[in-house]
Amino acid sequence: MLYIFGGLPGTGKSTLSSALAKRLKAAYLRVDVVEQAMRDAEMTVNGPEGYLVCYALASQQLRLGLDVVADTVNPIPITRQAWRSAAESVEARFAEIEVVCSDEREHRRRIETRTVDIANLALPTWEQVVNRHYEAWDRDRIVIDTAHHTAEESFMALCERLAERC
Repeated sequence: MLYIFGGLPGTGKSTLSSALAKRLKAAYLRVDVVEQAMRDAEMTVNGPEGYLVCYALASQQLRLGLDVVADTVNPIPITRQAWRSAAESVEARFAEIEVVCSDEREHRRRIETRTVDIANLALPTWEQVVNRHYEAWDRDRIVIDTAHHTAEESFMALCERLAERC
């Protein structure tokens, strides 16, 4: 099973996706880790390179029979379709999950108080987050709104929604 997460930075998607990977003992693919490793290796990252690496890794892990949790912003339909195609190419099921924070003040607070958990990663500013190109989803998906909820409450809501779907 491929769990496809998407959402703007600071919504809680890494918190939820990593918790799910831990619970399932699934492979965990976070594009921020891949892209930062590429930068550390002095490779240019200015397009889909990190996503392409993650799609390939996901397909390989799924082919081995492992569940995979993918943690990316997933901002446009083409990236979302590429994740679905990675699952479909190996006849794996998938669930799409969008994580949002509907309270703008809370979202901004999270962005401005985040700490780096990946060495050398430059976190986006609030202005970069609100100005980021992010298209509305055009497909059915699980939506988890983390505003006014603890991480534990949001994770329980995610697990309940996944149980309903799967």
